[in-house]
Amino acid sequence: MKGTLGKNSKAVFLGAFYVLALALALLLIFHNNPLEDPDTALLKKICGCLLIGISCILVFFWYDRLTVLPIELFHSRKLIKRLAVNDFKKRYAGSYMGIVWALAQPVVTVCMYYIVFDRVFQSRAQAVSGGVEVPYVLFLTAGLVPWFYFSEALTNGTTSLLEYNYLVKKVLFKISILPIIKIIAAMFIHVFFTGVLLVIACIYGYYPNIYWLQLIYYIGCEFILVLSLSYATCAIVVFFRDLLQIISIGLQMFQWATPILWNLDIVPDKYKWIFKLNPMTYIVEGFRNSIYGESWFFEHFYSSTYFWIFVVAAFCIGTLIFKRSKTHFADVL
Repeated sequence: MKGTLGKNSKAVFLGAFYVLALALALLLIFHNNPLEDPDTALLKKICGCLLIGISCILVFFWYDRLTVLPIELFHSRKLIKRLAVNDFKKRYAGSYMGIVWALAQPVVTVCMYYIVFDRVFQSRAQAVSGGVEVPYVLFLTAGLVPWFYFSEALTNGTTSLLEYNYLVKKVLFKISILPIIKIIAAMFIHVFFTGVLLVIACIYGYYPNIYWLQLIYYIGCEFILVLSLSYATCAIVVFFRDLLQIISIGLQMFQWATPILWNLDIVPDKYKWIFKLNPMTYIVEGFRNSIYGESWFFEHFYSSTYFWIFVVAAFCIGTLIFKRSKTHFADVL
């Protein structure tokens, strides 16, 4: 009876997934923007269809392996919440001010950029898409907020198995929850830092509006992106410790490849797609569009489609790597 139910649920899931994939592929193919370069649009469509096809193949052949991890995370949600809070508190255990240090860091960072760029260099307003101009401090902070979380969460997620190696060796403990614990722990500071960003926006005259609500969407996007990448990196780093140094150098390089300190609009249109292949570009630009750009995420059709296809593919690959390596973690650690 259970086997029949399992087969039925699998058939329903795969049917719904392929219908959604087909609909997305058709939208991608027939969507046209008259203002966009035809060659760039064609390249986007080809890349998008390829990613959709790869995701469909992975889901078809490795459905059982891919669904085990989400089910484990759902069943362990209460334990994940408790351990994430404990992990956050543990960082500052023994210090007099405790978690105040975690909240002080983003405030000091913003104050530093304010003094350097607004007072010392007296930076002019930063032009953004649509002819809108905003103070450079607000432009910069809106890019730094998601990047700081991505950098910290990816690093902590990568080292989660190494840090909790004593739990990895326990037979009955579900080690699949360890990366998400570190990522949720980093989220506490990120939420506070986002609050600081909103305060800065208000100071410069950008008051709350309906577009601010989609910050929740972009925070969710970033969370899933980091989680998808962390399952692959935390599994690989157990066997290849040099990956930590590679990630550290890679983050420095990608920070400059992401439009955080510079404006994406300065890049010629025919080369913009190269920088948009970086999924963090979607997040950073999304934060800015939410705060002062006044545009919805679904208005950026190609970027949204590419991002979610990338995340699905990354999650599938990360899950496969994690599950295949799982049996050897205890031996190596």
